[in-house]
Amino acid sequence: MTLTTPESAVGARGDDAALLRRLYRTMVTVRRLDLDGVAMQRQGIVPGYAPMRGQEAAQVGSAAALDLARDFAFPTYRELGVAVTMGVDPVAYLASHQGAWHGGMWDAAAARLAPINAVVGGAVTHAVGWALGAKLDRNGGCAIAYFGDGASSQGDIHEAMNTAGVSQLPVVFFCQNNGWAISVPTSKQVAGGSVAARAAGYGMHGVRIDGNDVVAVYEATRDALDRARDGGGPTVIEAMTYRLGPHSTSDDPGRYRSLDEEQSWLARDPLSLCEERLRATGTVGDDFFAEVSDTANALTERVRADVAALGGRPGEEMFDFVFADAPAALLGQKRAWEESRHG
Repeated sequence: MTLTTPESAVGARGDDAALLRRLYRTMVTVRRLDLDGVAMQRQGIVPGYAPMRGQEAAQVGSAAALDLARDFAFPTYRELGVAVTMGVDPVAYLASHQGAWHGGMWDAAAARLAPINAVVGGAVTHAVGWALGAKLDRNGGCAIAYFGDGASSQGDIHEAMNTAGVSQLPVVFFCQNNGWAISVPTSKQVAGGSVAARAAGYGMHGVRIDGNDVVAVYEATRDALDRARDGGGPTVIEAMTYRLGPHSTSDDPGRYRSLDEEQSWLARDPLSLCEERLRATGTVGDDFFAEVSDTANALTERVRADVAALGGRPGEEMFDFVFADAPAALLGQKRAWEESRHG
């Protein structure tokens, strides 16, 4: 296991200005969509939403490193950036938050992105199972599992990492350490202070990176994927970032963290850092940034209109799609629900 905290992971691939422009464009798009996701909840268009503002570099950089012909990503409920980077229509992603679909209104097999998983740590075990299948099939595919620092304390994570380590499976455990497990700081729920350091106990590679540096994230993920394809087994990546907004639209972060803390991280906004690096290449000017902004705004307006137009799913699906043969208790609940609908 190697534990490092590079200031920058810029290499030959990361220096490519075209790649940097693509990463920046995607991050701006995700930022606008995410802000509007919160606005749509406040306006009653969606009942609930889990913002990811501040984590754009971690999500976009890691997803951009995937090979969409053979890899597969397993998200939580906060991976809007991953979905957009992988080409999923934001309307399809937001359909789950709107309540028009369960899991995700996209073809998971074609997109290489599993449905949204609201079980804390649940997506990680799924990723390990998929990685075992990929190893048996010898198709060169790798899985990437997304989870937070809070989820890293779940037993599912231990079981998944131990299984992956023992079997040397092609999987990347991507932890977005955003500092808070809802209202509990990382220091009070991650023993030893580092998720990446745990990799040594499972016989795998571990690396801690600057999760607000999109190039560092991209390079670390590419390295982990290359290692897995070459038979080097799994990797734990701990991307140190910050959740600038609330845990969810029902959360008030002002009750448990200080404004000074938020402002200190705002100074390292991943979009600002990427724009600064991009301008330093000398390949773009103000017209590029204006065009990116206008395009992102236009997409956001289209997505808002389409999400608002989505119809709700039939209520019967709450009962009909649970068991192949519904037990008596569930049938009783369905009858009670139907009676309540008719007064």
